[in-house]
Amino acid sequence: MVNNPLLTSAEAVLDPQTPLSQSFREAVSAQISAFLTEQSAVLDSMGPELVPVHLMASQMLCGGKRMRPAFCIWGYIAAAGIPTDSELKPLLTAAGSFDVLHVSALVHDDLMDSSDLRRGRPAAHRQFEALHANAGWLGDSAAFGKAGAILLGDLLIMWSAQMLHSAGLEQSALERALPIVEAMRTEVTCGQYLDMVAQAHPLRQRAPAIGSLRPTIELALDDASRVVEYKAARYTVQRPCQIGAALGNGDDELYFALGAYGSPLGRAFQFRDDLLGVFGDPQITGKPAGDDLREGKRTVLVAHAYAHAGDAGQKLLLQRLGDPALDDTGISGLQEVIIESGARDAVEGMINENHERALKALHDTEITDEGRAGLTALCGGSSPPRVLATRGGSRDAIARAASRKHRQCLEGVPLHGGVSLPGGAEPAAELIGYCLRIAGLGDRPNHADPTRSRLDHIVDVVN
Repeated sequence: MVNNPLLTSAEAVLDPQTPLSQSFREAVSAQISAFLTEQSAVLDSMGPELVPVHLMASQMLCGGKRMRPAFCIWGYIAAAGIPTDSELKPLLTAAGSFDVLHVSALVHDDLMDSSDLRRGRPAAHRQFEALHANAGWLGDSAAFGKAGAILLGDLLIMWSAQMLHSAGLEQSALERALPIVEAMRTEVTCGQYLDMVAQAHPLRQRAPAIGSLRPTIELALDDASRVVEYKAARYTVQRPCQIGAALGNGDDELYFALGAYGSPLGRAFQFRDDLLGVFGDPQITGKPAGDDLREGKRTVLVAHAYAHAGDAGQKLLLQRLGDPALDDTGISGLQEVIIESGARDAVEGMINENHERALKALHDTEITDEGRAGLTALCGGSSPPRVLATRGGSRDAIARAASRKHRQCLEGVPLHGGVSLPGGAEPAAELIGYCLRIAGLGDRPNHADPTRSRLDHIVDVVN
């Protein structure tokens, strides 16, 4: 986790022209890091076996774009203007709690999707699985990995709530925001269930009620659209903006205006993510190209493709979508179907349309000048978010780049007994051994142990 220097002023962190500046991201990361350090002591008191849990949480929380915290902060600014220096830290802590909630959803989502990678590193359930397998513990490693991921995700949900409540906000502000926070938690959870149901139905069918199947393409599109709204749009943009406005004591008019801004912008972001899941650069996404096709995700992109593909294209989608063994040739074939059906262009059009709706909502409401500028910049200004074309690149190269990134994030993270994990590089087996020893499950090294001087950070333990 990046440790940010002491913040001198809100203006040094909050720039309406660059609302996702390095200083802003570091400021949010600093609050998350401080909270995780507090929790480290709590976990240490329960036993050294929890060291890998804390370190895995730290690993996953060191990355990310900090989009949800940014929308929360600039929602506040839309209502109340730039916060004072004394107001800044509680607001950053509260906003950071939504990234903790986000990571909890990622942990559970990766488990349900059987994803192998997250941000260029093994997904949480794969890390727990590898920890069990390499330690030679009893029982099934895969089952242990699944159980560990469920518990880690649950812990992060609780930590998110704890971080918000302990942020130091005024009680009146917290009370205004909590109903929206609770709505967001319900929406993202139920949105995930809607997504799970959509994946379970045959591509040609949709179940409006249990036991009643209707082969209706339009309803399949509606299903995908509802998943986007509840799993992504509200949770990513709309609710964080509204929570921020509530913290800033915004009125009902602002609340609804930010809803009109956040829902279409969240949709645009998700549609872009859907395109990246099929056509994106793995060096950017941290996942193999076409991974959404292997997982069989029923996105609006896929629904459009099936609705407008010819017979051969529909047959190929039915046969190969969701095939975990899908190779590069198979991915290319499905990509061709999606392009020729016009689905990619259609989704690009939807991105543009929703982007314009979001900008119009900002233009049509009374908000602070700083809030309007910051939210416009987060919207991508006058241009919608763009997709990156797929480029070649070995998975090994991607992993090395991710390793460098996470090493920078995690060096200095406190371990059990106040020891910090050093830099360096060493094979995974030795890293696992070190993790087990420091967790009290083997011979524990002393601080002068020469093995420690060569150990890489914990994210490589479970490779």
